[in-house]
Amino acid sequence: MSGATRPLHVYNGGFFNRRIKRILQLAGWKVTTGWPDANGRIAVWGSAGTSHRGRAMAARTGAGLLYVEDAPLRSLFPGRTGEPPLGLMLDGSGLHYDSSRPSDLEHHLATAPFDDSARLDQARHAIARLRRSELTKYSATRTDIDPPPPGYVLVIDQTRGDAALQGATSANFREMLAFARIENPGAPILIKTHPETVQGLRDGHFDADTAQGAALYDSPIAPYRLMEGAIAVYTWSSQLGFEAILAGHKPRVFGQPAYAGWGLTQDENPVARRTRKLTRAQLVQGLLMDMPTWYDPYRDRLSDLHGVIDALEAQARAWREDRSGFVAAGMRLWKRDPLRRFYGQFGPIRFAENANAVTAAKQQAQPLMVWANKESTVANAPALLRVEDGFLRSRGLGADLVPPMSLVLDDKGIYYDPTRPSRLTELIAKPLQPDQTQRAERIINVLRNNPITKYNLGKTEVPAFPEGKRILVPGQVADDASILLGCTGPIKTNLSLLEAARAAHPDAVIIYKPHPDVVAGLRSGAVETATQIADCVVTDSHPHSLLQAVDAVWTMTSLLGFEALLRGLPVTCLGAPFYAGWGLTTDLAPVPQRPAAPNIPLSQLVHATLVDYPRYFDPITSKACPPEIVLARLASGETGPGRPVLRSIAKLQGLLASQSWLWRR
Repeated sequence: MSGATRPLHVYNGGFFNRRIKRILQLAGWKVTTGWPDANGRIAVWGSAGTSHRGRAMAARTGAGLLYVEDAPLRSLFPGRTGEPPLGLMLDGSGLHYDSSRPSDLEHHLATAPFDDSARLDQARHAIARLRRSELTKYSATRTDIDPPPPGYVLVIDQTRGDAALQGATSANFREMLAFARIENPGAPILIKTHPETVQGLRDGHFDADTAQGAALYDSPIAPYRLMEGAIAVYTWSSQLGFEAILAGHKPRVFGQPAYAGWGLTQDENPVARRTRKLTRAQLVQGLLMDMPTWYDPYRDRLSDLHGVIDALEAQARAWREDRSGFVAAGMRLWKRDPLRRFYGQFGPIRFAENANAVTAAKQQAQPLMVWANKESTVANAPALLRVEDGFLRSRGLGADLVPPMSLVLDDKGIYYDPTRPSRLTELIAKPLQPDQTQRAERIINVLRNNPITKYNLGKTEVPAFPEGKRILVPGQVADDASILLGCTGPIKTNLSLLEAARAAHPDAVIIYKPHPDVVAGLRSGAVETATQIADCVVTDSHPHSLLQAVDAVWTMTSLLGFEALLRGLPVTCLGAPFYAGWGLTTDLAPVPQRPAAPNIPLSQLVHATLVDYPRYFDPITSKACPPEIVLARLASGETGPGRPVLRSIAKLQGLLASQSWLWRR
């Protein structure tokens, strides 16, 4: 449903939380107070807190109940920190964690056919993504922590008094620990502390005294990493038990959570009603795909499971990479605010001059970042993160001071420098899983059907080009780092590139497109004799439209060559851009040996370049986001408020760059 249609009476102020109210509205409910009639519906949150108010009102009026709870993939942080959920469980029969009566979820798991092969494939893909991205209910977990030596037994603690325990006490948890000892003699036992206990929000059941010699493990390690070394998993009703199933375990379950009783757990207290045997994919389809009401926080609409995984994956990556903060060396003043917004949501960014940057990074115990082409200005840096624009950057030029929607951080090198390895090179060499291939193909399809490129400038109409084989030759900025480092053969200028294309194709229609920064007068690289060599020179046509009108592309290292590959065009490289050397281009200049077999699929190049390597920032919500959101923003033109004053500043920057102290900061 797209809007509120039925009144939903509430007696808990939490339902007026903006996110929760909006999800309910999108699901067809109008949140209100007052007295319901016998045909009305009353919402209660869980089974504790203020839920007694709604139950009492239902008993008095005969109105039905709608049971509301957080969905299994909730957020980065617990709800008690104030972060809203990415989805809700809406159940008209009962609570999914309360086995005293059947819930809609239990009925669905018991009766749904689960025989649609496409849906089950999507469930398998979801399992692969959850494991690969280490996502859980609260996904602010670390992937840079090594688990203990393998061979341990994992006992999962939960918070005292939690409604999902259905009355379980500390004595029950001690009994569970005793079972773990008896059934695994001699094995070390780890008691995994609940995140809310670690953060001081709620007490758990174990401490140094009640652990009885077992090791309390409160590290924020990502859950699937922790599962890798476990030989057995014990839980009362924790969601980590469900994730243990996805990790390949058959956990020992002492409570009656929704995931127990379907043949995938060892149940100490089985639910007699649950007799069906499910596969992991069927359980995931029912529990994560079919029953939750998921929310898209970027487009303010309902979502599906994979859309929520996209969102949580992007946000978890941002937290994991940024939580310690950064020291940023030698960043120009205009870049500082965009960098704070992009990388500074979970940790501080401290700006330092080049001479002091290494010392500042060591003192603050923070990573040091520098704009990639300024790396040489930071001397004696033991570890460095190189910053550069991503490949779906903005609607406007960086030289015009338009803030980026994508950036890369590279700890190995940088993508435009073929003289050394880069993080992108490693990512391109990794074969894809089926879900990754499907995602890359969806992105390729969007790019082929929409005018989306790096800068997204120009008219969608193109001139009437002459008939014949049309070859597009993109110009580049003369002193761009990709030219200085990536032109590994004799062709190193726009003029020589044009001449080489004409010599190889004397009868072709050569179309020359100068670089937008050069056309704007912001950078060097003009070819005065371009009209004497090329048949057409175009300056104001959108690259997407040009690529639809030509048959091939000749380039040195331009990103337009990558954009041509995305659209199925043959590309000839006279330099060594990141997309050359993989069997997808004709390479006429030396290309470094790539760490993979030649002839990789296009999807592998695209996933590495547009999903794995860059980070994305949504200018509308000011949050880390997946590439699909930036694609949608660029396609619609919804990229946030403009900054017209920056055009004049950009011009001034170009004039004064060599002398003004201001622009060197």
